[in-house]
This record gives sequence, C-alpha cells and structure tokens, in this order.
Amino acid sequence: MKTAKIQNIIAQQFADSLSVLDLQKHLAEVAKRHGTGPDNTQLARASSFVYNYIEQVPYLLTVAWTSARNVGLETEVKNILDMVESYWLQDDDVIPDNLGIIGLLDDAYCSLCSMQAVSNLYRQQSGKHLFPNDLRSVNQVMRKIIGEPYATQLDDIVGRAVEDARVKEAVKLLSNPETQRLLDSQATIWNHGPVSELPVDQLSGMGLIDD
Repeated sequence: MKTAKIQNIIAQQFADSLSVLDLQKHLAEVAKRHGTGPDNTQLARASSFVYNYIEQVPYLLTVAWTSARNVGLETEVKNILDMVESYWLQDDDVIPDNLGIIGLLDDAYCSLCSMQAVSNLYRQQSGKHLFPNDLRSVNQVMRKIIGEPYATQLDDIVGRAVEDARVKEAVKLLSNPETQRLLDSQATIWNHGPVSELPVDQLSGMGLIDD
C-alpha cells in the first residue's frame, strides 16, 4: 500500500492556516447542534483530535495492508484499499476537498471505517482483533463531526466496498481448523495503533461523546 500521495494531500492542507480557523468554526457549529457551547480550550482539543485522526490514516492503512497479508486477506483488502486511495484522490467527493481540512474529514472517515469493517468481520470468525477496539469510538466521534446526510452516504460507500470485495466470504474460509492453527501462530499487529490513544474523553464539552 503506497500512501505517499495521501500523506502529501494531508500535509498540504495542514499547512494552510486558514483551514485551521475554518475547522474551529465548523466544530463550534457541531457543538452548538449538540446543545453545548465549548470554550477555546475545548475547541482546541477537538481540533487536535481531528488533526490526529487524519494524520494517522496513512500509517493505519499500511498496518492494515500488512495485517491482511499476514492472515490471508490480501486480495480482498487490496480491493478496499484501492477504493480508499481513489477516494482520497477525487476532488469532488461527499465533502469537497476544496474546503481544506474539513474536506479531508470524509476521506479519513471512509478510510478508517473501511478498515474497521474488515476487522469486525474478522473478529466475528476468529475472535481476534485486527484493529484497536478504540477505533470504533473515534470513528463514532468523527461521524458526529461530519454529520448527516454525509455520514450515512459515507457509511454506504464503505458498506458497498466491503461487500464488493467479498470480505465476509473470505473471512469465513479462514475459520476452518487448519487455517486457524496457522493464524494462531502469527501475531495480530493491529492492537497497538496510536489511534487508541486519541483523547476521546477530552471531547465531552463538545457534545460528541456520551458523558
């Protein structure tokens, strides 16, 4: 999985100082919709969360690709990663990229939700995690930041990608005893990602998590 193009897109938007102000305005509106009035410190924490979430996408996609190869899901996950990369390179997607950092929210969410979907299916069959449990909570926070109807549109894109890649069928094949013995001898590496360290609990003042 080559992530250089995605890293360049992120770096360009992060270098735009006006994008930072636009993001804080957006987060203030999100908080208002959830019935809260955050102060500057809370807005800064929320902005930091968004930056960290987006920044870690290239790393986590690489980890996803490595893990998929280790457990026999290389073909299926490659198809999903191809979709993810294509989505990042589109200018006119669910949230237009010309909106700066805000325009990257959907790209990052689409990326990490796709990987979480694969992890969920894998866990159903093997009982093992391919991605940190906490990823579900940070994805849920990002979903609220994105809002409707965009979040549902993105969920549909992810669902179709996973279905088209036939991940569910492939994971079921991994559940036979011989394959499970092989997998048991290999370490799962999606349980140490820095996403699990994102301070979700610091976003309570934004109305984005259940207090």
